Amino acid sequence: MRRRSFVDCNLVTRDAGSKGSLEWFAIQTRSRHEKCVGAQLEGKGLRTFLPVVAQLRRWSDRRKTIEVPLFPGYIFVRVVGCVEERIRVLQVRGVVCFVGSRGEGTSIPEAQIADIRNIVNKATCRSYPFLRVGQRVRIRGGCLDGIEGIYVTQSNSRILVVSIPLIQRSLAVQIDGFDIEPL
Repeated sequence: MRRRSFVDCNLVTRDAGSKGSLEWFAIQTRSRHEKCVGAQLEGKGLRTFLPVVAQLRRWSDRRKTIEVPLFPGYIFVRVVGCVEERIRVLQVRGVVCFVGSRGEGTSIPEAQIADIRNIVNKATCRSYPFLRVGQRVRIRGGCLDGIEGIYVTQSNSRILVVSIPLIQRSLAVQIDGFDIEPL
């Protein structure tokens, strides 16, 4: 009789949700290893999401626009939440841990990842200090229709802040010209 050292992914999953379903998790990476970790995970056949923004960097002899991670030190990966899959991710060079309770990771709702992907692809955004309180609103119409966040005004600009509580990070997008409704 063969003994198993790990729980079979198809039999038991430790997270809430259906057995064997793919879920998004945040993983913490070593400093400035986000792109390298993403490439290694994709090489193993896993789906990843690394939101990046363009930034103008200046050196003494030149200026260049480069892509930097929107959430430094974090990358999102979509895996089955079982022990074998977690170990497969943790074996990648540059991965520190899954973000969540006891290092096992807490799944992130698909809608949050879809909202971030939508904002990064269709609008100019930037990193923003993490917010918990404020008027929650939803955008109505336009390319950002249905995205929810916290409404903020700064120097005559309307800003929507979308937060990911699990990693304590937020991003901001200017919403001048968009209709919003309170939640």
